[in-house]
Amino acid sequence: MSLSDERANDLFMVEPLPSAERGIFSVFALLCDTAVIVLTALLTGLAYHATIYGSLGPLSKPLAYGIIIAVTYALLKLSRGDYGMARYALARRGAERDLLTWTTAFVCVLCISFLAKTSELYSRGAIVVFFGAGLLALPALRLALGGLSRALLSDGRMVTRRTFLVGSERDVLAFHRRFRANCPGLELVGSAFVHADSHELDSELSKAVAKARVLTPDDIIIAVPWADHRLVEHCIDAFMTIPAAIHLAPERILDRFDDMAVAKLGPLSSLQITRPPHHASERLAKRLFDIVAATAGIIILAPLLAVVAVLIKLDSPGPVLFFQNRFGFNQKTFRIFKFRTMTTLDDGQTIRQATRDDQRVTRIGRLLRRYSIDELPQLFNVLIGDMSIVGPRPHAVAHNHAFERRISLYARRHNVKPGITGWAQVNGLRGETDTDDKMRRRVEHDLHYIDNWSLLFDLRICVMTLISPSTFKNAY
Repeated sequence: MSLSDERANDLFMVEPLPSAERGIFSVFALLCDTAVIVLTALLTGLAYHATIYGSLGPLSKPLAYGIIIAVTYALLKLSRGDYGMARYALARRGAERDLLTWTTAFVCVLCISFLAKTSELYSRGAIVVFFGAGLLALPALRLALGGLSRALLSDGRMVTRRTFLVGSERDVLAFHRRFRANCPGLELVGSAFVHADSHELDSELSKAVAKARVLTPDDIIIAVPWADHRLVEHCIDAFMTIPAAIHLAPERILDRFDDMAVAKLGPLSSLQITRPPHHASERLAKRLFDIVAATAGIIILAPLLAVVAVLIKLDSPGPVLFFQNRFGFNQKTFRIFKFRTMTTLDDGQTIRQATRDDQRVTRIGRLLRRYSIDELPQLFNVLIGDMSIVGPRPHAVAHNHAFERRISLYARRHNVKPGITGWAQVNGLRGETDTDDKMRRRVEHDLHYIDNWSLLFDLRICVMTLISPSTFKNAY
């Protein structure tokens, strides 16, 4: 049923919320950061002094460097706009951003202390302990504040942005239906209908601008199809006189993408709908993590690797290691290393997957596969650079070709390096993929990992690989 212009134009109108009230959460978050950092400095400083010297020591020194670090940390977050409520409620990598800010604040203060020749006034050991404690305390605080912000936004007690909609009746109401449940904290304060074919378009826009001026929104959303260039341009020109941000409502195709941004390619402006899975700094961080973890793993597990090699040789004839072609990053093939667990060494156009009670699996091979010990030689693949510690598991080339034809977006798994362990594996999605549904669920988890990657996510998967029973589910 079509609404009258008078009723529809007031459909979303609410009383303006004072901007001061909307800044309460930001101030609260800043105070929480400051309090946690200063308290952490005091506790770690006193504990360190008590452990090393047998007494609590003075409060002045840990209090001083706690305040200095807290102020630096808060200023860095303020400069990046990280205290906005939406940052806590919606940002997927907020904890990681806070850890980077924490490290940056420490480096800045230490450099200034060194140049000012005041670094000798503070215990190096206490500073190191303080830094390590902050790496734990700040992410915990971030999670708590994130939960609080989502709770406040979901029940309407807090608002992040006040929005005014303008467009045709159909487009405005469609926008409202699409986003009212998915945008907590987005307050629709009013709307106005305009019609491209109206002879009174200028009058309609004048009334819309007057209404928006009274409601003082933060954002004007033009809910007009992008193809209607004339109406879009008229709306933009009219609302440029309002002190608010102007947005074009997203077309439906953009609902598929989470990381859109306006990008510059030289003088060209474009709408970037996807980004590389990892930026240069992220690739460097992940590579350093891989090298350190793989090197440590090889050194620690060297005795186990040697024992397994001897057992394989004694158990059945054939080589200790099994090499097979797999697809890696950007669908480039590489030779994967595994302990041999079967009597066959398939690596052709047709490869039969291992099944439960498969007669080709050797006695020692069954044990190795049960606990994923056969995958440990892939630590050398990681050092070479063909693989990562964490990522989508690589499949045999023959299986890749088959599933690529049947599973939508399967090939996106190759936008990152394959891993020894992955999000799908720690959720029990491993073993035989004898149906498209099994492979589809595995791919969905792999794509979730790609779209939500962070070093903390990698560490979480590594821990789950070691302790979660689901990791060894369907291993045969």
